[in-house]
Amino acid sequence: MSASERKVKSINRSLLIVVLLLAIALIWIGVRIAFPDSPTLFAGTRPDNLGVSSGKLAPCPSTPNCVSSQSADIEHYIEPLTYQSSATDAIAKLKNLIETQQRAKLIAETGNYLYAEFMTRWMGFVDDVEFYANEEAKKIEVRSASRLGESDLGVNRQRIESIRNLFNQSSDE
Repeated sequence: MSASERKVKSINRSLLIVVLLLAIALIWIGVRIAFPDSPTLFAGTRPDNLGVSSGKLAPCPSTPNCVSSQSADIEHYIEPLTYQSSATDAIAKLKNLIETQQRAKLIAETGNYLYAEFMTRWMGFVDDVEFYANEEAKKIEVRSASRLGESDLGVNRQRIESIRNLFNQSSDE
């Protein structure tokens, strides 16, 4: 085989790989559009350490893809939500707000606790988001953590801040 034939064969192989990768990407996008709520390879497994224990939500892992109002370190800390009504009313308002969010699924609910999963649109990564209303302090402790990966590019913090803004707006009305 001549050098020019090897070069053509190498180019054809590279072109075939690019076409295959493009086809896979288009199929993936088509599936995500057709079935936006379906689980993906990137959904991960639901943690078994969530919930409230002795007035505390689960601590954040050492990775930067989590925020919590109960965290002691600045990297993971975020302010809790505050409310003036009863804990039950605040949680009910928060539940209504979460139910309006795209790709959010309410998993557990009690009188003073909510747990929801939020899925990213294209890749289907899942974040676990918890809210615990502390009636005494009139605040809602929050925790939002990615199941997979190292960094979330600030998505968990942005989500909680967005929820805070919507929660506070609905309080003003």
